[in-house]
Amino acid sequence: MTMNKLEARYSVHLEYRRLNGEVAWWAFDSLKLRLAKDTFYETDFVVMLSDGTLEVHEVKGHWEDDARVKVKVAASLFPFQFFGVTTTSRTGTSDWTFESF
Repeated sequence: MTMNKLEARYSVHLEYRRLNGEVAWWAFDSLKLRLAKDTFYETDFVVMLSDGTLEVHEVKGHWEDDARVKVKVAASLFPFQFFGVTTTSRTGTSDWTFESF
């Protein structure tokens, strides 16, 4: 899968955090989690912090109800920290907002 513009901007943010030593590793569109029979959640970003903590970051310009439900279900089933990531800025890489699930 190819990144959309918002995801590409967020990848720059993650790379900056990696170079800063906060993030050890990250990958885009790399994990598919089974939530139920014939129901999957495909992650936007899997992020490993420098302390080894694994997080899943779902980047959205706008949240649809079904996407929010899938992330909440995944957060209840899997041992990762899940975050919804949004921004109010249309340019640059600042102003990211994180919602924990």
